[in-house]
Formats: sequence, structure tokens, C-alpha cells
Amino acid sequence: MRVDPFYVTHLVSALDSAQANQQQLSNEVATGVSINQLSDNPAGAGENVRLLDQLQTDDSFTQSSSLVTGQLQVADSALGSAVSSLTSAISLATGGSNDTLNANDKQAIANQLVGIRGELLSLANTSYQGNYIFGGANVSSTPFTLSTATSPATVTYNGDSTVNSLTTPSGQSISLNLPGNQLFLGGANSTGSANTSSVFDSLNNLIADFSNNVSGAVTATDTEALNTALNYVSQQRVTLDNSITQLSSATDLATNQATQLTSAQTSLMQADLPTVASHLALAQTQQTALINIIAQLGSGSLFDKL
Repeated sequence: MRVDPFYVTHLVSALDSAQANQQQLSNEVATGVSINQLSDNPAGAGENVRLLDQLQTDDSFTQSSSLVTGQLQVADSALGSAVSSLTSAISLATGGSNDTLNANDKQAIANQLVGIRGELLSLANTSYQGNYIFGGANVSSTPFTLSTATSPATVTYNGDSTVNSLTTPSGQSISLNLPGNQLFLGGANSTGSANTSSVFDSLNNLIADFSNNVSGAVTATDTEALNTALNYVSQQRVTLDNSITQLSSATDLATNQATQLTSAQTSLMQADLPTVASHLALAQTQQTALINIIAQLGSGSLFDKL
């Protein structure tokens, strides 16, 4: 019979492997985690990193979503109030667009329109958590300022045209704001000219019309311009509402996905303690057996060196 001349070395190698296996199983029992280091399960460790990265992406999005949802809701509420104020202004102007009213009656209408202009100016300068929401990227400066030095009066926009957005985990981009110039000044096309009637220009014109007792034909034209501006604001509010809906849906999706990822990550990393304990007992038995065999086959001095 041929004897392996390296049997002691092979036994020692088997003992080292058994000890490493026992150490890994002992770590799993102690921590309750099946992968404590990369060498335990390289593929599983890589999958765990992927799951944690996706979880972080979902968590980051839901946190950002929570912060901006409040701002969008405040903006929507402000635009709802603006629509109501503009509707009242149009009703007043329509009733006054005839030549049967005297100068005092028209001045009374002008005074009411001034009050509505103040309401609209306040709404256009709405802030949320210290930031103006209709100033584009310029959130620290009052977006709109009124000057009555001329007639008609003028309203100046101090913000910019920046539209901020939030990207969902799936890659969808959701708009988070509507710049004030786009909302209340009619926006601007690529050439810089207005796309539609300006809320404040139209309202200032009407105030001047009634204050100066101009003809009903002129006030009717300016009233129609204000109605066009109202329709545009209403359309823009729909865009904002769509952003709120998209954000809510994306947040629900990210939350559900995070729950699924957490479950998958737990299943991947959590040790099956009863099974691990059983394997540990077997590994300890194997290790003891190998030690006994080596002790019986090797000399004391050789075994000590090993």
C-alpha cells in the first residue's frame, strides 16, 4: 500500500480549514449575520452592497420628497386663492365696463381692484419655511415689488426663470416650482416676448381705467386681457397639481420598493441560527477529530512545531 508522505501536512491543512469554518460559524452565531466579511460570501457581499445603495437612493428621495411636498401644497393653495381673487376682479371690471356709471362709481371699483391687487401681490410673494416660492432660484429676495409712481402702476419681478426639479429613483424628473414671471407676468418665449397677458399689467391697466373714468370699450379690452391672464394661471396650476400627483406616486413607489429591498437585504444577511448552530457543532466535532488524529500520528515535537 502506498502511503502519502505528506499526510501530516494535509491533515494540518484540513485542520486549518476546519478552524476557519468554525470561526465563521461562531461569528454568525454571535452576530446573527451570515456575511461578516467579504471572504465569507463574495457574491452575497456584492449583492448586499447593491441593495444598500438602492435603499439609500430610495430613502434620500423620500426625505427630499417630504420636504418639497409641503412647498408644492403651499404654492397650490396660493394659486387657488389667486384664481379666486382674479375672478372677483374680472366680475368687478365686467360690471363696470359700461358708460352708465359715473366717475365716483368707477373710482369705487378702482379702489376695490387696488385691494385685490394687494391680495395678489401678497400671494405672489408667498414664502415657505423662509423661502419665497415664486422667485425661481432666487428664494431670499421678495419676488414682486409694486411702484405707483406712474399710471398705470408697475410691478417688477426680482426673481429668475429657474425651474427646480427632483429626480425619482426611476429617473423621472418632477418640476417643483413655477417661476413668478411665468405665472403672473405671462411668461416669455425664446425671443423674450410675452406668451400671454400679464396678471399685474392687466390689473394695473384696469385700475388706471376706472380711476381715470375712461370709456367702457377700453375697460372691456383690459378686462378681456385679465381674463386671458386668469386662464393662463389656471393652466399653470394644473401643471403644479400634476407635479404633486407625480411626486406622491413616486414617493409611494419608493417607499414600497424600500420595504421590499429591506426584506431582501434581511433575508440575504440574516443568519439561520438553528442551521448555523448545527453546522457549528459538526465543525467542532470535525476539528476535535482532526486534532486527535494528528496527535496520534505525529510525534510530540513535530506536532508542537505544526
